Amino acid sequence: MELLVMAYACKTSSARNIIGVIPYLPYSKQSKMRKRGCIVSKLLAKMMCKAGLTHIITMDLHQKEIQGFFDCPVDNLRASPFLLNYIREQIPDYRNAVIVAKDPASCKRATSYAERLRLGIAVIHGEAKTPDDEDDVDADDGRTSPPPEPPARHQGRLHSSVSVPMQAAKEKPPISVVGDVGGRIAIMVDDMIDDVRSFVAAAEMLKERGAYKIYVLATHGLLSADAPRLIEESAIDEVVVTNTVPHDVQKIHCHKIKTVDVSILLAEAIRRLHNKESLTYLFRNITTED
Repeated sequence: MELLVMAYACKTSSARNIIGVIPYLPYSKQSKMRKRGCIVSKLLAKMMCKAGLTHIITMDLHQKEIQGFFDCPVDNLRASPFLLNYIREQIPDYRNAVIVAKDPASCKRATSYAERLRLGIAVIHGEAKTPDDEDDVDADDGRTSPPPEPPARHQGRLHSSVSVPMQAAKEKPPISVVGDVGGRIAIMVDDMIDDVRSFVAAAEMLKERGAYKIYVLATHGLLSADAPRLIEESAIDEVVVTNTVPHDVQKIHCHKIKTVDVSILLAEAIRRLHNKESLTYLFRNITTED
């Protein structure tokens, strides 16, 4: 809201261009409709454009299609060169590593990293079953209630009730690792780390399969709730995130969290836009999977 108010203040003061630099675009995970939910990132994009923003600079959108929600240009910068450089310089014996996708949805990003580092890839497939898991159909919110019965006769014709066919719930197999991680360094990559339980469960599986060091790399380190404690107690050796989201408090509670500075990339984007220079240079050697 502060950003929208400032943008609107600039608009009403007849500013020629209003450029919003938003390293982490909030609500970017709500970019598609689930069941009957709303697409929050679409609403956010409309609000920003209505407030007067004429250009957006952000980094590593959760889904690149979010750029199409905006009625103004959006430059989606990438943090992968900084994270790749961290792997080469800060992880000893990284040649003995394997890039791990913690779920099949992360395969493209993991493949992109593995190809540029000339490393192998592994994929974690399935989900961990817990006794607390409950099917959504048991929820007492009326979603499973039958429709009202139609009248038996209408205009002299007999109508039979029509039931909607129910689909069986999707069953995922137990969690397993596809690929060889025995005696290797496992490096999990993703675009953001918020709820770390999935990363902790994946790290335990990798440890059981013989990985002797486990790293997690991501652009946005949200690390909400009790994430620092869970990371500290887990088999993860190091969590590497950029400074798109402040996480100084989380680093106090967890010494495994490391930060990569990406401010130079944002500063160069601002400078090029101000001087009306091309931003193509900032996307050099960037793949579409990043």
